[in-house]
Amino acid sequence: MSRIRAAAHRASSLLLAVGVLFLVYAAYVVIDERLYPMRALKHLAQERQSVDLQAAASIPAFGATTAPPSDGTPIGQIQIQRLGISVVVVQGESEDILRRAVGHLARTALPGHEGNVVLAGHRDTFFRALKGIVRGDRITMSTRDHDFEYVVESTSIVQPNDVGMIAPSGGHTLTLITCFPFYFVGPAPNRFIVVAREAE
Repeated sequence: MSRIRAAAHRASSLLLAVGVLFLVYAAYVVIDERLYPMRALKHLAQERQSVDLQAAASIPAFGATTAPPSDGTPIGQIQIQRLGISVVVVQGESEDILRRAVGHLARTALPGHEGNVVLAGHRDTFFRALKGIVRGDRITMSTRDHDFEYVVESTSIVQPNDVGMIAPSGGHTLTLITCFPFYFVGPAPNRFIVVAREAE
């Protein structure tokens, strides 16, 4: 009987240790998700101040004559004031990036350049409020160089394998992608697309 008790004690100690480790990891994830935007915005503010102190011609915009930013680099902030959306935009689309920010798809245009700027975000976090977006809503994309204003032209629902929304476009457009339906439990079957054009 003492062996059974000893085994039960070891098992309960192991389960307790696993539980504590899980709680520590969960706390780390939550703290990281809250601190990351503050660090990223501080980094962007410092870069913008640096750009402002120098002649504009001496510092090219992202992707103009310099290499595109590497994955994980904060490149801006997107705001949709009417919906209360304000979130950091980071280069890349890995799960780690999308857990903490909105991701910029590397194969698409960068803000300020001709083409289609495509941003992806989770519906469970940063992009849930997109369910209320309508034609005519204004979207601001702030980078280290400039503030870009876009006006929503359309929304649509597509299949996940429909890559038409990330195709290059004429002019300056912004495309937002998130999963749909917004309150679906588990992996969502569709994608919700917002297309906006830069305001003149």
